[in-house]
Amino acid sequence: MRYRLVIFDWDGTLMDSAARIVSSMQAAARDAGWGHLEAAAVRDIIGLGLPEAIDRLCPGIDAERFELLRSRYVHYFVEADGTPMTFFDGVESGIATLRERHERRLAVATGKSRRGLDRVFRESDSGRWFHASRTADETRSKPHPQMLEELLVELGTPVEETVMVGDTEYDLEMARALGMDRVAVTWGVHEPGRLAASRPVYTAGTVGELFEWLNRE
Repeated sequence: MRYRLVIFDWDGTLMDSAARIVSSMQAAARDAGWGHLEAAAVRDIIGLGLPEAIDRLCPGIDAERFELLRSRYVHYFVEADGTPMTFFDGVESGIATLRERHERRLAVATGKSRRGLDRVFRESDSGRWFHASRTADETRSKPHPQMLEELLVELGTPVEETVMVGDTEYDLEMARALGMDRVAVTWGVHEPGRLAASRPVYTAGTVGELFEWLNRE
């Protein structure tokens, strides 16, 4: 077994949620009086914690408008925006193949909040797939490697037996900071050339390719 621990990003890697993130953030910015946010700019911040994302999208925003934008984003994403979110085709069966090896551990490292991740775990019945998870509001946002450091300690796995899988440079750079192997996936939000700068050990163009590679001995 190549890796005893596989850590996944969530949005854009396992779940096709970018469209709802973009539309929710655009609506929240309008409600907060900030104005229009380009879709490409919002896609670029997917993977960061929500405060870090807002700071990057809205430089110089004052505290009152920041809080209004944050709360409106949560409102739209959780309640008001009906843009569908599903797992990318092949994710559920691919995770099942990884889980066949009982000594292998699976984890999530995400820019979501704990409340948000637990919600999607419940709604998709996927929380049982993973042995541990970390969110941006209970540790430090990507690309800082703290959430990976904490997962390694919790699951008792050395960095050389672990791989991080993600669709953004934030995912890959936090792994790179620890000397952890990293796999880029190209169906998410950052372009392949941008991902290549982080020197992934493998780049998957399809979900099938990803899980075939992860299951190699």
